[in-house]
Amino acid sequence: MRSDEHYDFIIIGSGAGGGTLALKLAPSGKRILILERGDYLPREQANWDPTEVFVKNRYVSKDTWHDSDGKPFQPGVHYFVGGATKMFGAAMFRLREQDFAAHRTADGSTTDWPIRYAEFEPYYTQAEALYRVHGQRGDDPTDPPASAPYAFPPVSHEPRLQEIADGLKRAGYRPAYAPTGIMLDEADRPHSRCIRCNACDGYPCLVHAKSDAEVIAVRPALEYPNVTLERNAHVRRLETDASGRTVTKVIVDRDGRREAYAGSIVVVSCGAANSARLLLMSANEKHPRGLANGSDMVGRHYMFHNAVALVGLSRRENPTQFQKTLTINDFYFGAPDYEFPLGNIQMLGKSQGPMFKEDAPKFAPGFTLDQMARHAVDFWLTSEDLALPQNRVTVNAGGEIQLHYEFTNLEPLDRLRRKLQSMLEHMDMHPHLIPNTLYMGKHIPIAGVAHQAGTCRFGIDPATSVLDVDCKSHEVDNLYVVDTSFFPSIGAVNPSLTAIANALRVGDHLLQRVH
Repeated sequence: MRSDEHYDFIIIGSGAGGGTLALKLAPSGKRILILERGDYLPREQANWDPTEVFVKNRYVSKDTWHDSDGKPFQPGVHYFVGGATKMFGAAMFRLREQDFAAHRTADGSTTDWPIRYAEFEPYYTQAEALYRVHGQRGDDPTDPPASAPYAFPPVSHEPRLQEIADGLKRAGYRPAYAPTGIMLDEADRPHSRCIRCNACDGYPCLVHAKSDAEVIAVRPALEYPNVTLERNAHVRRLETDASGRTVTKVIVDRDGRREAYAGSIVVVSCGAANSARLLLMSANEKHPRGLANGSDMVGRHYMFHNAVALVGLSRRENPTQFQKTLTINDFYFGAPDYEFPLGNIQMLGKSQGPMFKEDAPKFAPGFTLDQMARHAVDFWLTSEDLALPQNRVTVNAGGEIQLHYEFTNLEPLDRLRRKLQSMLEHMDMHPHLIPNTLYMGKHIPIAGVAHQAGTCRFGIDPATSVLDVDCKSHEVDNLYVVDTSFFPSIGAVNPSLTAIANALRVGDHLLQRVH
């Protein structure tokens, strides 16, 4: 047990939320402890090996979760310094302005956010600068207003992608440069950290050129003498004082030892499912249903997007290396033939032969896997799922996550897929789309948890939310949650930038609170 030291801030988790917050607080001089259940992701040649990464799941955690029926599955989660951002595709979209307000979808309505886009906007601008987001304002018709241009120019399209963009423009679509967080300097390639390779999306970056939370936030934070990182520190529960209003101890398992840490303010940032699990596991006399869970809202409203990875086959070879440069949001808010939002189309990282092992033979007889990969153009389609109270994280008798999830709002994804199908002729591609299940967590769709959100939503009413507008628990005075748990709705773009912007926003509040 370590009860001799007291920290001003204890941050549990070092990903987009926790890592960014640590960096924001670091210059304050306050004593900051980051607890990360994983270690540094090993830098090794296997980082860039598609068989190791995608087929053998080399970096996926050995966690077991359970579905609604109690059947075990392995979720696609990664526990390392930097959290889920170590493996993300670095797509850094802002939620659209309308995403912050309740709107109708095919299956019902989304929930109002307690604050509007305008309040988030300055933090989005800060987040884009910090995470070195490359982009171009104004070419995407759904882009929300921004107070500054991108600090870095858009990542250029390689020739085959440029042809696709040009073909789509000729057909009347509005393809745009995808906002991308990488350390690329195209004007000075010899000195650019990013080498524009084909192993970015879904891979760890061997040369530390992806704007992940470890590289951008945790390492710079650790340069401050007041910031400490404890790795392989798995937080098991939070203990409170007798009133139940203050977290007094953070209980950790580390290398087979039980340790306890004390801090004035405790910030939970373990990822939506694990943050809910930690609060539920921290039940006590004052919080019998779980810490901060008087509303019975902890774990509820789990979302993770309706998404599908699809491969189109180009009539000519597609020699593109870095493919994630294009996005299409023409149907984000709806379509001429459909009143409800459809979602976002973007490129995936360039697929390679081994990634087709499970899907290819059925769809492309006569193509070898490598041949297929040479002709592949890879798409990622995302539409919004709804925040249902019955879609929730609970904890089973063994303390493991049980994920109760029913799919909602699937028609928009199906329509979006058909829209993409109809665009293929304008891209000089064969008229078929092949699913690529490797990006979707093998055969169990709910195992694909990269975009998990919503289990500790923020709001004004303590009866219907877990956190207040500053992401402080309504019921515990020194407890905050700053990962994607706070989302009341998820929109149809990647959640990373919103999590980062929110961490910067909550950081400002915390700095005011402790001064």
